[in-house]
Amino acid sequence: MNLVVTGSSSGIGRALVERLLAGGHRVWGIARSDQSDFAARHAGFSGVRADAADWKQMEAAARTVVAAAASIDGLVACAGVQGEISRALEADPVAWSATVRANLDGTFFALRAFASLLRAAPRRAKVVCFSGGGATKPRARFSAYGAAKTAVVRLVETVAEEERGHPLDINTIAPGAINTRLTDEVLALGPTVVGEAEFAAAQRQKADGGSSLEGALDCVEWLLSPASDGISGRLISAPWDPWKTLAARREGLAPSDLYTLRRIVPEDRGLKG
Repeated sequence: MNLVVTGSSSGIGRALVERLLAGGHRVWGIARSDQSDFAARHAGFSGVRADAADWKQMEAAARTVVAAAASIDGLVACAGVQGEISRALEADPVAWSATVRANLDGTFFALRAFASLLRAAPRRAKVVCFSGGGATKPRARFSAYGAAKTAVVRLVETVAEEERGHPLDINTIAPGAINTRLTDEVLALGPTVVGEAEFAAAQRQKADGGSSLEGALDCVEWLLSPASDGISGRLISAPWDPWKTLAARREGLAPSDLYTLRRIVPEDRGLKG
């Protein structure tokens, strides 16, 4: 497959690129940093230097890919930052906004820039966007990151609805508490900045190894494969959801609100309104 991965220079993005290359796929990796050394060592990889949160740069990145390929089979939007960490009502407004822009715009710009290449795919095209980080519950002091990641989920759900009937599946993945530079950032900032609960959780995560990186990569590969055809608009937790069995349940899953963000009303809990 021809695949594009944003945030490909480090962390989960780099690990995913290595997995995809090992599977024989052609990969264009988009990142702000130079990836020429990695490209020199890995046939099938092309590094594209661009900030995913800058529309002009993403337009140029798409033109670079177009010059080499008439279509892409899949896009994985991994790029993101934790950014401003603070109590929301005490946060730096400019840094807060920049954090949202990096995570939300960085995802939308990738979708928008590569939409035409995805539509030209000879097979059913696939898009996987990364969420987690407070998207499904409040995460104190991480309001910018959590708000952006929640918005990514609703963006994905909306695109899935708009593209219903077209050969495109788009989903969001929550990879789990994997040890990455984000974990190290939390530990380096300390409990005074991130809060006692977040700091303690990061310490435990670092000590016990955290969630499985391989499990998250397995989930992304599955979402990129024909095995997941017809499953779209879902938020899938790599470590907790039975994603390997969803293909067998796709007919019942499509009209349901399972694995989506929804408002809960009293009747859903057996209570009177």
